[in-house]
Amino acid sequence: MRRYLFLLPVLAFVLLGIFLYLALQFGNDFKNIPSALIGKSVPDFELASFTDETRISPQQFMGKPYIINYFASWCLPCRAEHPLLKELHARSGVPILGILYKDKREDAEAFLAELGNPFSAIAFDQDGRTGIEFGLYGIPETYIIDKDGKIVFRHAGPIDPTLLRETLLPLLESLKS
Repeated sequence: MRRYLFLLPVLAFVLLGIFLYLALQFGNDFKNIPSALIGKSVPDFELASFTDETRISPQQFMGKPYIINYFASWCLPCRAEHPLLKELHARSGVPILGILYKDKREDAEAFLAELGNPFSAIAFDQDGRTGIEFGLYGIPETYIIDKDGKIVFRHAGPIDPTLLRETLLPLLESLKS
């Protein structure tokens, strides 16, 4: 029995390899997990503003469509999507509420100083509770809200040029009318 113990790590490695192969082959696409919040009102929250002493809530954006984007300075995909958020805001004119998720103030300040600030306002979700109310899967995560405060779209993961061009811009244009 003891002479076969060396096979245990080999067996574990083979099982892990099979699991990873199946996950890649059949997909584990977290971006397409449907949100239970689609068609429902934005969760009610009030967070500290990142930029001043005020409080930020969804009521400030009512009456017009807007975007909520969860981000953090420590998130590499957030860094990758940041130029596209700037383009999204410039091309659509729709305000973007950035929600800074579990980050340090000085790190976020450096991040925004380096990459620019596409956000109309930035709320600070330091403990992550608002993220829980949104059912946040990870960051970055983007929500489009209609003029009545209903969530009409959710995207988990970084925005890419195709999503921006083919989905986000047309959706935002349709919500403006």
